[in-house]
Amino acid sequence: GDDSHEIERISEAGGYVFNGRVNGILAVTRALGDSSLKQFVIGNPFTTETDLDDEDDLLILACDGLWDVCSDQEAVDLVRGESDPARASQILLDHALSNDSMDNITTMVFRMPRDNL
Repeated sequence: GDDSHEIERISEAGGYVFNGRVNGILAVTRALGDSSLKQFVIGNPFTTETDLDDEDDLLILACDGLWDVCSDQEAVDLVRGESDPARASQILLDHALSNDSMDNITTMVFRMPRDNL
Protein backbone atom coordinates (compact mmCIF):
# COMPACT_ATOMS: atom_id res chain seq x y z
CA GLY A 1 0.00 0.00 0.00
CA ASP A 2 0.93 3.59 0.59
CA ASP A 3 4.43 3.73 2.11
CA SER A 4 3.30 6.06 4.91
CA HIS A 5 0.73 3.49 6.04
CA GLU A 6 3.37 0.76 6.06
CA ILE A 7 5.79 2.93 8.04
CA GLU A 8 3.02 3.72 10.54
CA ARG A 9 2.09 0.03 10.85
CA ILE A 10 5.72 -0.93 11.51
CA SER A 11 6.19 1.92 14.02
CA GLU A 12 3.06 0.89 15.92
CA ALA A 13 4.52 -2.62 16.20
CA GLY A 14 7.72 -1.21 17.72
CA GLY A 15 9.90 -1.18 14.61
CA TYR A 16 11.27 1.53 12.37
CA VAL A 17 12.14 2.17 8.74
CA PHE A 18 15.65 3.46 8.01
CA ASN A 19 16.96 4.06 4.47
CA GLY A 20 13.84 2.37 3.10
CA ARG A 21 14.46 -0.82 5.11
CA VAL A 22 12.58 -2.36 8.01
CA ASN A 23 14.82 -1.87 11.08
CA GLY A 24 17.51 -0.90 8.58
CA ILE A 25 17.69 -4.50 7.31
CA LEU A 26 14.91 -5.66 4.98
CA ALA A 27 13.78 -3.75 1.88
CA VAL A 28 10.22 -5.12 1.89
CA THR A 29 7.49 -4.72 4.50
CA ARG A 30 5.48 -7.78 3.48
CA ALA A 31 7.15 -11.16 3.06
CA LEU A 32 7.28 -14.76 4.23
CA GLY A 33 10.15 -16.31 6.13
CA ASP A 34 11.89 -13.34 7.73
CA SER A 35 11.49 -14.67 11.26
CA SER A 36 13.84 -12.17 12.91
CA LEU A 37 11.49 -9.36 11.83
CA LYS A 38 8.20 -11.25 12.10
CA GLN A 39 6.53 -8.72 14.39
CA PHE A 40 7.08 -5.99 11.75
CA VAL A 41 7.05 -7.81 8.40
CA ILE A 42 3.68 -9.38 7.67
CA GLY A 43 2.73 -12.13 5.26
CA ASN A 44 -0.52 -10.49 4.16
CA PRO A 45 -0.11 -9.37 0.56
CA PHE A 46 -0.92 -5.90 -0.71
CA THR A 47 -3.07 -6.37 -3.80
CA THR A 48 -4.41 -4.15 -6.54
CA GLU A 49 -6.50 -4.69 -9.63
CA THR A 50 -5.35 -3.47 -13.02
CA ASP A 51 -7.34 -3.46 -16.22
CA LEU A 52 -5.34 -4.95 -19.08
CA ASP A 53 -5.26 -3.40 -22.51
CA ASP A 54 -4.32 -4.78 -25.92
CA GLU A 55 -0.59 -4.30 -25.34
CA ASP A 56 -0.47 -6.19 -22.03
CA ASP A 57 0.72 -9.67 -22.91
CA LEU A 58 3.12 -10.60 -20.11
CA LEU A 59 3.36 -10.63 -16.35
CA ILE A 60 6.68 -10.30 -14.54
CA LEU A 61 6.89 -11.43 -10.92
CA ALA A 62 10.20 -10.77 -9.21
CA CYS A 63 11.71 -9.93 -5.86
CA ASP A 64 13.71 -6.87 -4.94
CA GLY A 65 16.91 -8.54 -6.14
CA LEU A 66 15.72 -7.53 -9.61
CA TRP A 67 13.75 -4.37 -8.80
CA ASP A 68 16.68 -2.83 -6.88
CA VAL A 69 18.63 -2.63 -10.15
CA CYS A 70 15.89 -2.50 -12.81
CA SER A 71 12.84 -0.32 -13.43
CA ASP A 72 9.49 -1.81 -14.39
CA GLN A 73 9.76 -0.46 -17.93
CA GLU A 74 13.34 -1.66 -18.33
CA ALA A 75 12.26 -5.19 -17.36
CA VAL A 76 9.45 -5.12 -19.92
CA ASP A 77 11.79 -3.80 -22.60
CA LEU A 78 14.31 -6.57 -21.86
CA VAL A 79 11.84 -9.43 -22.31
CA ARG A 80 9.05 -8.14 -24.54
CA GLY A 81 10.45 -9.85 -27.66
CA GLU A 82 11.22 -13.17 -25.95
CA SER A 83 8.46 -15.74 -26.47
CA ASP A 84 9.88 -18.37 -24.09
CA PRO A 85 8.99 -17.45 -20.49
CA ALA A 86 11.89 -19.48 -19.04
CA ARG A 87 14.35 -17.68 -21.29
CA ALA A 88 12.76 -14.32 -20.43
CA SER A 89 13.20 -15.08 -16.72
CA GLN A 90 16.85 -15.93 -17.33
CA ILE A 91 17.35 -12.65 -19.21
CA LEU A 92 16.06 -10.74 -16.17
CA LEU A 93 18.22 -12.78 -13.80
CA ASP A 94 21.31 -12.17 -15.95
CA HIS A 95 20.49 -8.46 -16.09
CA ALA A 96 20.26 -8.24 -12.29
CA LEU A 97 23.56 -10.07 -11.86
CA SER A 98 25.34 -7.95 -14.45
CA ASN A 99 24.11 -4.83 -12.65
CA ASP A 100 25.59 -6.00 -9.34
CA SER A 101 22.39 -6.93 -7.52
CA MET A 102 23.42 -7.62 -3.94
CA ASP A 103 20.29 -9.55 -2.97
CA ASN A 104 18.78 -12.91 -3.78
CA ILE A 105 17.03 -12.85 -7.16
CA THR A 106 13.79 -14.54 -8.17
CA THR A 107 12.16 -13.87 -11.52
CA MET A 108 9.12 -15.39 -13.22
CA VAL A 109 7.66 -14.35 -16.54
CA PHE A 110 4.21 -15.41 -17.69
CA ARG A 111 2.99 -14.98 -21.26
CA MET A 112 -0.72 -14.26 -21.61
CA PRO A 113 -2.18 -15.46 -24.89
CA ARG A 114 -4.04 -12.62 -26.60
CA ASP A 115 -7.15 -14.72 -27.25
CA ASN A 116 -7.67 -15.23 -23.50
CA LEU A 117 -7.87 -11.54 -22.59
